[in-house]
Amino acid sequence: MAKKPENKNYKVVAENRRARYDYEIQEDLEVGIILRGSEVKSLRTGQSNIADSYASVDDGELWLTNAYIASYEQAMFGHEARAKRKLLVKSRELARLWNATKREGMTLVPLVMYFNDRGLVKLKIAVAKGKKNHDKRASDAKRDWARQKQRILKTHD
Repeated sequence: MAKKPENKNYKVVAENRRARYDYEIQEDLEVGIILRGSEVKSLRTGQSNIADSYASVDDGELWLTNAYIASYEQAMFGHEARAKRKLLVKSRELARLWNATKREGMTLVPLVMYFNDRGLVKLKIAVAKGKKNHDKRASDAKRDWARQKQRILKTHD
């Protein structure tokens, strides 16, 4: 059977690696994002960071706050690096996300920003609950044990 050709347009721009450590992910959702031309050009060069950002529902709209997209030098009309950016989501999904954030300890955390197959910028956000320190230690111990197990199996083969 022929191998499916790899898509050239798919590219991860920014990833929030710390989110899976600090939060317990309940569910995730792919959303669109409204950007200016200079922001897209800057993302294509890979100059962005979503580690300190979060999503919130304000006035019936979903917004990404504190995401960093570096200014593009060749742009005539630049953009603000840490501007509040509107996220595109269907109204049913928005209502579900709003209800999820009203529960105690739940928040909307961006996980990955990427260019999809069609070359559009997408953002994967997650409904997450913050982990306590003892939960973080337990997940560290589980990860360390899995790593040790792999080493042991590798040496016995």
